[in-house]
Amino acid sequence: MGTIWISGAERLGDGSIGGAMDSPSAPPRVVWHTTESGDGDAAFNSVERYLRQIGAEPHIIYDPRTDRIGQFGPLNQSARALRNDGVMRTNRTGRVCIQIEVLGRAASPFTNTWKPGPNFRKLMDAIRSWGVPDTFPMGNPPKYPGASKRDRHIWATKGGHYCHANIPGNDHGDPGAISPAVLFKAAPKGGNTPAPSKPSPSPSTKTVDLSNLVDAARRDPKAAQGKTTHAADVKIVEAALKAEGLLSSKYAADGSFGTLTVTAYAKWQRKCGYTGSAADGIPGKASLEKLGAKHGFKVKA
Repeated sequence: MGTIWISGAERLGDGSIGGAMDSPSAPPRVVWHTTESGDGDAAFNSVERYLRQIGAEPHIIYDPRTDRIGQFGPLNQSARALRNDGVMRTNRTGRVCIQIEVLGRAASPFTNTWKPGPNFRKLMDAIRSWGVPDTFPMGNPPKYPGASKRDRHIWATKGGHYCHANIPGNDHGDPGAISPAVLFKAAPKGGNTPAPSKPSPSPSTKTVDLSNLVDAARRDPKAAQGKTTHAADVKIVEAALKAEGLLSSKYAADGSFGTLTVTAYAKWQRKCGYTGSAADGIPGKASLEKLGAKHGFKVKA
């Protein structure tokens, strides 16, 4: 599996912006957008808030002048920055469909004036870790304004880099005539950034058993204080709930799925959009997988 969260990228929003891909067997791809705004910190902060408010989050927002980078959601799930093409959910096409909003304007291609740095190279490392080739399958990015190629067959079958202007079902012309040669030269393969195949140890190798967690959530609250039914699984979930700010650090490592952990998990379920009996604090597969995608563990159902 490729990189899910880019090291050093600012976490924006609640980290949950989409869901599973519709065609994970299709080639991986990237879509480049521009925000049609200025750059700098004020623009960065304003645009990222706006994208969250309207529910049109990409995976990444990037400032080509300051090299500032932020991430709204995990790269292995969908984003929300594209329109559907009829029944095809373009946001969910491919093994991954990594969407990047660059602070800039389509009429002034950002590769003409940008100052890419370490964060851009980390971004390209993450893109390549998913097997996205350094190609633009629909040809050089089109000038703005101007005609744009939107070939449904190429989009469905070819991996690589695309412009928002190339996506079937969409009518935007961004990011303009950015230069593929300049884009890839700024982050040469095997450059100075750490290779994505040698990441530092992370919780991504951990797996929790859903049935164990459900069992613990039903039994531990009724047992004596501190009762641990499946402590190893529970501790991983408690750590994630602590990182979300939903569970006090005082109780985040005891391995007991007691009433406080049930309450914390119910808050997570509501954060995921569940209500009523669907937010009862008993882990379900979908909500647990969302928590795992965000905090680096897998779910055994």
